Amino acid sequence: MRTFLIAAGAALALSMAAAPHAADAKGCMKGAAVGGVAGHMAGHGVAGAAAGCAVGHHHAKKKEEAQQTTAAHNNAASRSTTDKNGSVPQQQE
Repeated sequence: MRTFLIAAGAALALSMAAAPHAADAKGCMKGAAVGGVAGHMAGHGVAGAAAGCAVGHHHAKKKEEAQQTTAAHNNAASRSTTDKNGSVPQQQE
């Protein structure tokens, strides 16, 4: 167990040092932690961490795309109810 923790700590330190743009790894660290623990229980800690990273990144990307779609939809809806100056047009009788 001690060897596993040392190896996991070293891998984490190397990955943090080698990845200056950690913003692209959204969901990877959380997924790798969960996958590493699950993989360790099955005897495949590194494989579990790698798979967990991939799954975590995939879920984070889907969540971000859904938020962008919602924001685009909300912006389109607000533009249709305003004129060029950003004010709501008056109803003509």
